Amino acid sequence: MEYRPLTDSFAVSGQIEPEDVPAIKAAGFRSVICNRPDDEQPGQPAAQAVRAAVEAAGLSFRHIPVVSGQITPQDVTDMGSAMDALPGPVFAYCRSGARCTNLFTMVKQAKG
Repeated sequence: MEYRPLTDSFAVSGQIEPEDVPAIKAAGFRSVICNRPDDEQPGQPAAQAVRAAVEAAGLSFRHIPVVSGQITPQDVTDMGSAMDALPGPVFAYCRSGARCTNLFTMVKQAKG
């Protein structure tokens, strides 16, 4: 599993599997955000399956499903709220990591 740190406290990744969670925890992350809607692509694990693994590992989880290429102001608000509330560092994933990166950038721009 590869991920890209955007800051010391926030990193993004493409789709993860429940079995990736121990490595996420070992890397020091304390929270996971899923920005991918369920059933976006056949065969992807449901957010609930990842949530179960994340919470079983003692980490926090938030599901903020965002349609690729259609980020709304509410999506940005929800992501900003999650980033403020969740213990860091935060690991966010979607299909490729691009959606998470765009959301992160929009949240930072909105906060000025």
